[in-house]
Amino acid sequence: METRVALIGIMVENPDSVGELNQLLHEYGSYIIGRMGIPYKERGINIISVAIDAPQDKINALSGKIGRLNGISAKTVYSNLKENK
Repeated sequence: METRVALIGIMVENPDSVGELNQLLHEYGSYIIGRMGIPYKERGINIISVAIDAPQDKINALSGKIGRLNGISAKTVYSNLKENK
């Protein structure tokens, strides 16, 4: 199956949704290469980047589910690199 490498940028403006976000990331954990979170206390938000290597439909599903959480937005950037696994 062909996989893509992507980066999902996540802005967390509602800390009450963090539990749901972490649950989603746990569900897709087998595809996640790594993640980095930066608390921006001056603005009261958290910035998270998630590197992922997965089939495109899995990446789209995760990004869409994250974006539907209250007070959380997500955007995805894809590498041109493709690989069959």
